[in-house]
Amino acid sequence: MTESIWTEPPRLATPEGVPYETWTEIDGDLGDLPVPLASAIARFRLAFARGDESRVPYWQVPDGVDVIADLPYADDGDGDGDADADPVRGHRLDLYLPHEAVVRGGHTLPVYVDIHGGGFVYGYKELNRNFCVNLAARGFAVFSLNYRPAPQTDLIGQLRDVNRALSWIRDHRGEYPIAQDGVWLTGDSAGACLAFLTTAIERPSAASVGASAGLSTGLSSVAKSLGITPSGIGVNGAALVSGVYDIARYVPPESGEYGAGVRGGLTGDPQSIMDVLAEPFYGCLRGAGRGVIDTGRIVRSVDLPPIFLNTSSDDFIESETLKLAVMLAEQGVDFELHDWKTAKAETLGHVFPVCMSWLPESQRVLDLIRDFTYTRL
Repeated sequence: MTESIWTEPPRLATPEGVPYETWTEIDGDLGDLPVPLASAIARFRLAFARGDESRVPYWQVPDGVDVIADLPYADDGDGDGDADADPVRGHRLDLYLPHEAVVRGGHTLPVYVDIHGGGFVYGYKELNRNFCVNLAARGFAVFSLNYRPAPQTDLIGQLRDVNRALSWIRDHRGEYPIAQDGVWLTGDSAGACLAFLTTAIERPSAASVGASAGLSTGLSSVAKSLGITPSGIGVNGAALVSGVYDIARYVPPESGEYGAGVRGGLTGDPQSIMDVLAEPFYGCLRGAGRGVIDTGRIVRSVDLPPIFLNTSSDDFIESETLKLAVMLAEQGVDFELHDWKTAKAETLGHVFPVCMSWLPESQRVLDLIRDFTYTRL
């Protein structure tokens, strides 16, 4: 398969020798795919890895933040009943804690759950390490999740992975010095999409919320249609960075050839991977219908919590965040929008607070997330 994908073997490590597989799959999980689809995914991953390699030196855990790494949140076994078998890499999580909170103990530290981006096919939790340590340093416990990248699973499978991780956190949070009364979700790009959809799954239907009590156990239409039972952990809010939300248009209207969306491989436009994945990734939604993941329908039908939105004027999907902000405003949802305007000769770009957390603008975004969250505890 590898020889079929590549005309010549590519470089699969940074110039300093750090393997790309440290933070992402490249071609190791593509062996069962048709060559055109495998080639398109591999080249997309390679292009993104090349873009991220200059940021690897920043992926460090500073003094003052403790990390508990590679906790398995699902009992994968080995298929033969061996519960001690290595877990699927997509079913692991890390926990970042301010060291002071560990020393103090107690169960008051607010919790964020981070879902990394990558076009649904690229990256693992290591990609967001710098963002997570910066968030933890501002007074949060941060769980950073892996989920199985496409083509290992489809969109519903990724949402189930996040659901299983939340269930694990719900069952094990008493073991850590963190708050026990719910979590906040954060995600960037495709991860913001998964965080937004997970919020819709976990929160009740707007129509079922009691007028006086403001509480309900009624499932949202998203949870019902996708067949995912909410973890019940309690999602208190979300901070979404440069999210992709308008994905309903990629759901194929009728059955098609596996990978039929491939248009001659990667075009250089990051959005092209969405067309590549139309059938294998979004086809699972054909039965439920496009409406189940329609952003406007979700905003109108789900009792959404406070939402922090961030984008920039040179973010290639800036409009998706702005459209979501308009929908939230029309429904009276508590939200805060930050759309950073770049000056001449300045670049911020897509998901800048996550992939370049050391920038002054990124540090400001992290401070804003902290303020937004702490004023709503």
